[in-house]
Amino acid sequence: MTQTLAFDLGASSGRALIGKLTRTEAGEHKLEVEEIHRFPNVPVQVGRHLHWDILRLLQEMKHALRKAFQLGYHPVSFGVDTWGVDFGLLDANGELLGNPYHYRDPHTEGLIEELEARFGREELFRQGGLQFMPFNTVYQLYAMKKAASPKLDTARTLLLTPDLLVYLLTGQRICEFSMATTTQLLHPESRQWNKALMEQLGIPEDLFLDPVYPGTRIGPLSEEVREELGIPSVEAVAVATHDTESAVAAIPASAGPFAYLVCGTWSLVGTELDQPLLTEEAMKLEFSNEGGVGGKYQLLKNIMGLWILQECKREWDEQGRVYSFAELASMAEQEEAFRFLINPDDLRFFGPSNMPEKVRSYCHETGQPVPATEAEVARCIMDSLALRYRSALEQIEQLLGVRYSGMHMVGGGIQNKLLCRLTANAIGRPVWAGPVEASAIGNMLAQFMALGECADLEEARQLSAASFPVDSYEPADMDVWNEAYERFKQMK
Repeated sequence: MTQTLAFDLGASSGRALIGKLTRTEAGEHKLEVEEIHRFPNVPVQVGRHLHWDILRLLQEMKHALRKAFQLGYHPVSFGVDTWGVDFGLLDANGELLGNPYHYRDPHTEGLIEELEARFGREELFRQGGLQFMPFNTVYQLYAMKKAASPKLDTARTLLLTPDLLVYLLTGQRICEFSMATTTQLLHPESRQWNKALMEQLGIPEDLFLDPVYPGTRIGPLSEEVREELGIPSVEAVAVATHDTESAVAAIPASAGPFAYLVCGTWSLVGTELDQPLLTEEAMKLEFSNEGGVGGKYQLLKNIMGLWILQECKREWDEQGRVYSFAELASMAEQEEAFRFLINPDDLRFFGPSNMPEKVRSYCHETGQPVPATEAEVARCIMDSLALRYRSALEQIEQLLGVRYSGMHMVGGGIQNKLLCRLTANAIGRPVWAGPVEASAIGNMLAQFMALGECADLEEARQLSAASFPVDSYEPADMDVWNEAYERFKQMK
């Protein structure tokens, strides 16, 4: 029985999970997953800046490593996946230069427009392949350059968040491909760093390491970490360190084109391609090309996602009106559909705080009734997300000239069964929901590929399909959904 350890870190919490690869009596492989440690991931405001508490995350990961052996597990390898774009800087001695910025820090405001005016939107997309999002690494680095940050002058190495955590545990410095593609500084076609753009922006060109692909073996825990924790050696493996790409690797899809929705704090609607799509139309529709397992590219759209509902819940909790997400979904289901709609990608919803009021103000400004209760706000968000998923799916089909028979949904958001049903209704096609723990499972699958337990991505997905249940949702009420969709398309 081969065991691996997956660290799956999201924007609000992190988890450590054990993956056990076993054989059934029929001789078939099965993957069993058990969560052994969960911890909060709380950003810290310092003055005008928002930071990740990276050393607290490291300490929690060390605790999980020790706990794994205390519980009797014997993982032979571990991998780390996290959110994209963020990074830490190391000095000449390999020491971390301060806490990394949080991607919701406001220091990048206005920089998309500035760089578009300077280089042209089409050229930036051709060279970076990404949806223009204010948190992309290129804007963060340019913000530091404009602020004359001494960190840039002192830094010798840039490590993206999961690679930074692996470095702090092993002493080994790498740059993993899927995460590198979230920077907007890696040429999608050549898969080389865009040093010409770095030079023009004043970003040091020697900060970046050559990318390695998921499934690359990195090295063992450092001697210092092993001695501190009192555990044997465990080998680090470069998984698809961007959690979206790990989730996509776990989708139990058969061979052939498929559409997917990775549903969590962010929603990612996409499909898998062999090469990036860098057409003018893809740029105008604001799609991203992100690297994945097996050297694949994901053509996907970032949608604000359940972050809007999560922020509403956080505010209600603080006011003493405490509901679980399951309770909010149950309450929303009793409400009338489509009374209130928002465009989830309106930038007012990007930042934290006052989220229920932001939902109400959007409805007021667009001449709609204004949701008053928690249930009405929740129903507004879920109806709007389902309709936004439909528009993103149709845009992919428009770009590629295909029509998908349905859509796979994976990630923690699929525990919201109402949202799954609404999504099937919105797209007018089946939704296949599962697995929930897609990012952690994809993390484990890349480790099994590195260890020779899975031959390739196709075999890894077959293992996922054989190991975890999938719930099917069939569409209903298409006439009313089509009518609502026509109204939704007018939202700005």
